[in-house]
Amino acid sequence: MSVKIKDLAKQLNLSVATISKALKDSHEISPETKQRVFELAKKLNYTPNPYASSLRKRSSKTIAVVLPEVADSFFSLAINGIESVAQEKGYHVLIYLTHESFEREEAILKEFQSGRVDGILISVSGETRSSDHIKEVITAGMPLVFFDRVCEDVETAKIITNDFESSYTATCHLLKAGCKKIAYLSTSSALSINNKRMEGYKQAVADSGIKEKTTRIVSCDSNTEGNYKIIFELLKNKNRPDGLIASVEKLTTPIYLACESLKLSIPREIKLVSFTNLQAALILNPTLTTITQPAFEMGKAAAAVLFKSLEKTNFNLKKETVIVPSVLDARNSSKN
Repeated sequence: MSVKIKDLAKQLNLSVATISKALKDSHEISPETKQRVFELAKKLNYTPNPYASSLRKRSSKTIAVVLPEVADSFFSLAINGIESVAQEKGYHVLIYLTHESFEREEAILKEFQSGRVDGILISVSGETRSSDHIKEVITAGMPLVFFDRVCEDVETAKIITNDFESSYTATCHLLKAGCKKIAYLSTSSALSINNKRMEGYKQAVADSGIKEKTTRIVSCDSNTEGNYKIIFELLKNKNRPDGLIASVEKLTTPIYLACESLKLSIPREIKLVSFTNLQAALILNPTLTTITQPAFEMGKAAAAVLFKSLEKTNFNLKKETVIVPSVLDARNSSKN
């Protein structure tokens, strides 16, 4: 079994980036640290992979897009935005799905170190709590750009929307519509976008004029059937909420189904706002109030930043953070 940079890093209790720089005799690393690295590398017979290195220096005219899923309309639209830039540049786009699995995401990124693609656009899985695998591929020289779901501790370009402000706006919208017991339906606590949306909801409730400034966070499942059961139990309770914020699109259908089963009227008894780009929002009964994310624009911006990195040797991805605002589209599901 070949020894990798991360093996040296683990034994020496150093970062992968530090090991990589030491092996390249970088001036940023102290002589003492370099010596430790060189000695361990020799002891373990570590040798860099020249084949992979040479592959990275050649252009494959291909970029990878790593996604948790494509069923969500956000990602479908984002792919269209990415494709619009890639086609113009004469590049192919390979789509990789993690299916919300950290292990699958980790395995996919390891494949890229062979030089299969020239750059990576990624929206991390709901299970991703560690970013070492992402840092490793960046350290190996692969340009990588986050969009939508990001790892805050990784220094590279991030294309995001204003999740905190959008959730704050959604909550205020329900408060103005007369809701006094709003529940926030949460997904993975590992995702920074979920946590920012949750904080926006909490802040709006805290800033409101209602006497009982209570918040209610409901952790939902990873599948529609599980979410239906959770939401059904929530709404059949006598102390049920009078307003719901669905933090992701896949919670929308179970909410409508649970309300139908319980004979609860939307919006008379339950008002609803959902984070979604679902085109069917216009034909649902009642029509759905949404926080509409600029999915196409985010995909396009992410691809544009990645290609700048590929075309300009002095382009610094670390300095690129782009925030594309989302929009509240008020419809009948939250009507006063």
